[in-house]
Amino acid sequence: MTRIAVIGAGIAGVTTASSLMDRGFDVTLFDRNRYAAMQTSFANGGQLSASNAETWNRWSTVFKGMKWMMTRGAPLLVNPKPSWHKYSWMAEFVASIPQYRANTVQTTRMAIAARGLLKEKAERHGFDFDCEDRGILHVYTSKAEFDHATEVNKLLAEGGLQRRAVTPDEMRGIEPALSGSFHGGYYTESDFTGDIHRYTTGLARAIEAQGAVLRFGADVEAIRAGDDAVRITWSRNTESQTDSFDAIVVCAGVESRAIGAQLGDRVNVYPVKGYSITVRLDDEESQHAAPWISLLDDEAKVVTSRLGKDRFRIAGTAEFNGYNLDIRDDRVRPLVKWCERFFPGVSTEHAIPWAGLRPMMPNMMPKVGQGVRDRVFYNTGHGHLGWTLSAVTAEMVTEKLAASRKVNGAAPVRAATPSKVKEAA
Repeated sequence: MTRIAVIGAGIAGVTTASSLMDRGFDVTLFDRNRYAAMQTSFANGGQLSASNAETWNRWSTVFKGMKWMMTRGAPLLVNPKPSWHKYSWMAEFVASIPQYRANTVQTTRMAIAARGLLKEKAERHGFDFDCEDRGILHVYTSKAEFDHATEVNKLLAEGGLQRRAVTPDEMRGIEPALSGSFHGGYYTESDFTGDIHRYTTGLARAIEAQGAVLRFGADVEAIRAGDDAVRITWSRNTESQTDSFDAIVVCAGVESRAIGAQLGDRVNVYPVKGYSITVRLDDEESQHAAPWISLLDDEAKVVTSRLGKDRFRIAGTAEFNGYNLDIRDDRVRPLVKWCERFFPGVSTEHAIPWAGLRPMMPNMMPKVGQGVRDRVFYNTGHGHLGWTLSAVTAEMVTEKLAASRKVNGAAPVRAATPSKVKEAA
């Protein structure tokens, strides 16, 4: 049986391991943490949102970043401290602006395909992830933001997404708990939300039960890709060993850049920090005052998800500050204030802060496919849409690996999957 190593047990790595096993591969999953989903896949905004597929490569994003550079609580914050990686990445970001339209349409198609695949895995393996299938409501307080959303809607429609404009009265009918003054909104009934951590850990347990080897708490010290095999030297505590594999898939988030460099590949991911708070809904008043519909405030760059009866997740902001995981009060406080502004009946006494590093490519498109060596593959760089796109990129990289290795493996569990992936790609 063909042995495949997957590096990284976040949502991209675990879904990739699952897809590989569906094709009959023997999979070993490595992660330096003791459990799956302990880094960027721990506490994100929760949205599975084809409606948020718009890429960021626009001149307005550049101008906002420049304007907000000295505003500590701004939705987009750039540390001006010189860094070759940061400024060269930004130069490539600007160079990708002409691809904004095509990449937005392509991302929409991928996101639509991914939603069904992700649900199918959970249903097949029988685990719960606090899924709320109620749609996502984009809210706009200004006419300018709403007008831009109307233009974006044309691109989303070209990608196959149905999203409809709603008036302020219709918005309150969709989510009665919402307060405040709005110009209008857009509602996507087909989008949904869920707990990324619960999903990833549930799927990790499922593939382990199927025979996957989980090397958690393992530090990968060296990866050597030769003509005959990929050799991984890893250690746990004081013991070290080297294992051989037929191929490797790198799904290591922001660490993918360093791993790629070892293997002769340029994987230009930048760590874009995002923050979230998980508001504990410990009293009945807060439970009734918190929304069940998922929201996205485009101007504030804030998203929300209801995770069961007693948790309300609020996430957002983008911070270009290197490999820095410090949780800053001036970045968390705007999320708390946003909650208090639009949902004043929710108690924010117990709001648990978190920060994670999104692995973002300059063109906002994930890196999926083969590296310069024929045994090395990548599924990384999903940026703010890792949760949304993971299931489809897992299928895409698996198909590319299978075709490259010319190994049929076991018959796929889902005969319809290849056609869905082909449509997305």
